[in-house]
Amino acid sequence: MDLLDSILNAMDAPPANNEQQKTLIKKQREMMERMQNKQKEELLRFRKYVDERMGRFAKDDRRYIEFQPLDKVHRSVIHEVAENGGFIAMSFGREDVDRHSVVYKKEHAPGEDEVTARRNGDGWNEEIAKEYAERRRERLAQEQSDKEASTSEAASSASSTSAAADQDSGEVKPTTNYKAKYAHLIGESAALQAARKTETNQSYGFVPSKNKKDVRSIEQTLADIQAKKRLRLAQQQELEQEQLAQEATTSTEDP
Repeated sequence: MDLLDSILNAMDAPPANNEQQKTLIKKQREMMERMQNKQKEELLRFRKYVDERMGRFAKDDRRYIEFQPLDKVHRSVIHEVAENGGFIAMSFGREDVDRHSVVYKKEHAPGEDEVTARRNGDGWNEEIAKEYAERRRERLAQEQSDKEASTSEAASSASSTSAAADQDSGEVKPTTNYKAKYAHLIGESAALQAARKTETNQSYGFVPSKNKKDVRSIEQTLADIQAKKRLRLAQQQELEQEQLAQEATTSTEDP
């Protein structure tokens, strides 16, 4: 313990803050608090401004209102007030460059063309609306044309495939009459008999062929096989038992 005390006593104590340093730290803290309070007051004023502007917007016949480019904090205030007021708020533009918020009435929500134009940085007015409407019509017409061309090509390909299949699997029709061709050699009746369509023999031996087909299901077939195996095993065991009984009788009769 004496050695530990001596080491602790030999160590330098942490430097004490002098009055000047304490005063500097205090001033910095007070300055930070003033800045935070100032930011809060500024945001409160901005929220009041947004509330008043959206209140006027709700009473007039405008479809939307635009705000100047703002940072993320101020845009979040706009979106919050818009949501509370039953409006639609959207932001367009590049962050830290021209990112701004646009607030719409729900009954005048922006269409696809307007959203695309604003995202492209073109803004929105009557001329831009006509331009984007024309672009959309041209795009839809091109898509419809491509779709029809693709459908026509697929139908043509299917028709060609079907025709080729019909040629491969179709019946071959003779160009001449077999009966008339060989009638002068084998006679009319023989030619007619030779040209008759061949029919499958329905009976083989004394039992019709349809009675020889196995109509059992796979499950029934497996069950029958297992039954046959069990029967053979039982017969084999019975035979073995008889043999053992005979051997036992023989050994008993022997002196």
